[in-house]
Amino acid sequence: MQFLQILSRKLGSLEVLFQIPFCQKQFPYTYLSTSACVYSKKKKGNSYEQVDQEKYTNLVHSVTSYKTSAQTPETILEEDNLLYGPPAKHRPPIKAGTKTPKNWVPLINPSKRILSVSSDSNIPMKIGLQRTKMPSVTRILQQTLSPQQVFYLERWKQKMIEELGKDGFEEYTKNLFLQGELFHSALESIFLSEEMAARDQAEDDTVAGYLSSVGHVLEDISEVKALESGVHHETLQYLGLVDCVAKYRGQLCVIDWKTSEKPKPFLQNTYDNPLQVAAYIGAINHDANYDFQVRCGLIVVAYKNGSPAHPHFMDPDLCSQYWNKWLLRLEEYMDKN
Repeated sequence: MQFLQILSRKLGSLEVLFQIPFCQKQFPYTYLSTSACVYSKKKKGNSYEQVDQEKYTNLVHSVTSYKTSAQTPETILEEDNLLYGPPAKHRPPIKAGTKTPKNWVPLINPSKRILSVSSDSNIPMKIGLQRTKMPSVTRILQQTLSPQQVFYLERWKQKMIEELGKDGFEEYTKNLFLQGELFHSALESIFLSEEMAARDQAEDDTVAGYLSSVGHVLEDISEVKALESGVHHETLQYLGLVDCVAKYRGQLCVIDWKTSEKPKPFLQNTYDNPLQVAAYIGAINHDANYDFQVRCGLIVVAYKNGSPAHPHFMDPDLCSQYWNKWLLRLEEYMDKN
């Protein structure tokens, strides 16, 4: 016979209250555990008095010292050095947008003489592009694309090849260039008042949508000074072909006509086009063939479906910002070549 003992806890000892006889066979796999709490009318003692102070001295000291002490700059620096190592001695890298071109040339030519009245001012200039060893604006921008730009461009190309096939993609790109050429040719006919040619091209389905798209922009353009005209920067030694130089809402601008299948409502959607416009502005201002200077730019994105084109105006401050970025790209190209 075994007994089930009911115990009572007292300070420093356990007291047996009573025993209950039971047979283990009646409860073969049962174990009963009970606890009893005897309340006393005496004042409840502080439980911390039962803690072994000597055993937990270090723990208590660390906790209390942490609460009563404050960190100082010296201790924070010491802790950082321990966790992360000493601070680096070199300067942090400068963002590309804050770099200053080594060979800085102003966008506006301070020594250029501007004639009060230009000869044959009503006839837009059209200077042939000189075939020299000077690199073109397009070539410079293509060879100085950032790794991110190259990645996205290549990904788009591979996606198009998967959809169209290699031959289909080549045909697609050829058609894009052809549409762009026809669109520029149609605009040139409009500005030169070649009504017959403009009417014929407007009826062509290839450019009809684009011309309809830019209709509201053409209403704000006047005093065309140059069309499809070659420019070169005499100091920086690069060249390019300007689409148009004319006044847009009273401001003389370098105008760049672009075609797109997707909407581009913001200037940032045009990628490197603002740099291209800034490069052309700087070239005109430093080209002796042009007796005027330009301070503004305009990028017009036309759509084949005829939806209203998006005109992106670049004021003098914005042109100066992109001019500095262009100079950095030009320096990068010169360093590579």
